Amino acid sequence: MRKLLLLSALTLLTCVLKAQDFTFGTFTEDEMHMKQYAKDTSAHAVVLGEFGRAEINNTNDDKIKIIFRYHVRIKIFDSQGFDQATAAIHAYGDGTGEDDETVENIKGITTYMDDNGGIKQAELEDDKIFKIKDNKYWATTKFTMPDIRNGCIIEYTYTKYSVYWNNFPVWNFQSDIPKIYSEFDVHIPAYWTYNASLRGNLKLSKNISVAEDGCFTVAGNTVNCSHIDLEMNNIPAFTEEADMTSYKNFISAAYFELAEYIWPYDGTKHKISKEWADVDYDLKHNEEFGSQLRRKELMKERIAPVIAGISDSLQKAIAIYNYIKKNIKWNEFYATGSDIGIRKALDGHSGSVADINLALTTSLEAAGFNAEAVLSSTRENGFVNKLYPTTSEFNYVITKVDIGGKTYLLDATDPLLPFGMLPLRCLNDQGRVMSLDKPSYWIDLTTTGQRGADTYNYDLTLQPDGKLRGTMTHYSSGYEGYEHRQAIKKYNSVDEYVESLDERWPKFKILKSNISNLDSLDMPLGETYEIEIKEFNGLDKAKLSFSPFIMDYKSVNPYKLTERNYPVDMGIPVSERRTLTLHLPDNYVVDTPPQAMAIGLPNNGGKFETFYQLDDNTITFSYIIQLNKSIYSSQEYPYLKELYNKIILAQKARVILKQKI
Repeated sequence: MRKLLLLSALTLLTCVLKAQDFTFGTFTEDEMHMKQYAKDTSAHAVVLGEFGRAEINNTNDDKIKIIFRYHVRIKIFDSQGFDQATAAIHAYGDGTGEDDETVENIKGITTYMDDNGGIKQAELEDDKIFKIKDNKYWATTKFTMPDIRNGCIIEYTYTKYSVYWNNFPVWNFQSDIPKIYSEFDVHIPAYWTYNASLRGNLKLSKNISVAEDGCFTVAGNTVNCSHIDLEMNNIPAFTEEADMTSYKNFISAAYFELAEYIWPYDGTKHKISKEWADVDYDLKHNEEFGSQLRRKELMKERIAPVIAGISDSLQKAIAIYNYIKKNIKWNEFYATGSDIGIRKALDGHSGSVADINLALTTSLEAAGFNAEAVLSSTRENGFVNKLYPTTSEFNYVITKVDIGGKTYLLDATDPLLPFGMLPLRCLNDQGRVMSLDKPSYWIDLTTTGQRGADTYNYDLTLQPDGKLRGTMTHYSSGYEGYEHRQAIKKYNSVDEYVESLDERWPKFKILKSNISNLDSLDMPLGETYEIEIKEFNGLDKAKLSFSPFIMDYKSVNPYKLTERNYPVDMGIPVSERRTLTLHLPDNYVVDTPPQAMAIGLPNNGGKFETFYQLDDNTITFSYIIQLNKSIYSSQEYPYLKELYNKIILAQKARVILKQKI
């Protein structure tokens, strides 16, 4: 949920607004003796207070920067809260090193009780603060607070300086631990206009916006500021769970997006928040984006021998797709614009997401296809705010191509991705289709038709020595096939992969193996194993029991929350089918068969079913877990949670065999 903050009264009201930071290094007796947080007794730590101040102002180097001061005090109850003592502060740069964001004035202190009950304090030392260069554009400042122990209070503060006015600090009221209070104090001179919004479901306890007299002076001119004070109290922790997109989509946070600014030195006005038509124009004329899409002549030369003699349109597109996958290795860098240009990426056989997929888009266009680039945001990066046209929240680009009345979405960054399949990281909300000759538009990325399916068949015979011997056949298709191929390719050889299965399946002994379609990406991956399972120690017992589910029991429900206020987003529908055919010796019969079960989700959302049949001395048992939707709403969450409870309960059941009398 996104709510616009009410800032329209800023020019109408002038008063003094006092936002109060807390004093560094202080504490109370109650805080020191606090054993748990009353509003969340399961919490391993709690934020006692958090204060941030962001302002645009002059700095000592005669530049106008965003100055962001952060101050937090955290009570740690036990060792599971020790991770709160490590901080990581990310800073951006343009790649030249001239205008890198900087993190300065770091102070930290830990307050704790020693073994005799005395209160001690330990300060963070400068040589325990490290700056790590992540890549060309990002660096991280890291430190861990000293003398961490149960019951301690940690406190730290720092100041971050940035010349990037369009990168105003996001204030996360909510985090992975609860907070008693969190306050954000903002000062924006009249030269700058920001669109402010509150995301998430929690309500502000304070939301005050006033005009602040004469707060900013530059080039002899003094202007007023918008002074905004936002506060929340008693903030619950946000708990991440399985099958979700970025937590940033759901936590309560304040965002400030630059709409326009006036350059204080000459009065020129710069509009940042534009219509999509303006964004389209900028991208079409951008060297890193539009110029690369115009290089059809370059790509026509490269792909001519690749598609020579191919008449079928789909096969021609697949050949181009495979050519790009083979010739440009992904350097693991996300981007929406080509950093080095598609020519250099091809010649150097390495490039970013944008280098690869813009080369793919241009190649398909050069071959006569209707292909377009699609700006997108990965699941980890979060949803794009569609309230204001901008490209700053995108971090990825893929390719859209229309062939024979069907639309295909492509990503050529992974050699194991078949044509028409996107990696899970890309299955996130919507993307913006960008074309050189028509207006851009949104396209849904979550209904791509991709699925994942696993099918296991066991044909086993109970031997006189108590072992089960026979074959296991496993077929995986769609996204499941892609993931299994990834798992196999991590090893130096197929034999090495099979050896690893012996280690991971201690009850199984693999006697023979055969893997088919490993490199035929459009075909289901096939795995056939001749196996031996140590299930019983001899057959001299009157009764034997075993699980008909054989392996991979679901012992833990992935959905544990009492209430989940955000959707379950798996990215794709999935299904798992397993069939066991067990041949019994003549002197054994089934005493307790498995129970047939059928449970369905509302609105045809999925099901769990089991089937049992006994024919002579052959048991056939099968089950299916089928989830028909990629996204389940928070209202559907209880049903999904209960479905997994039933699956876990069913998998605990045992089949009992007994000897004939």
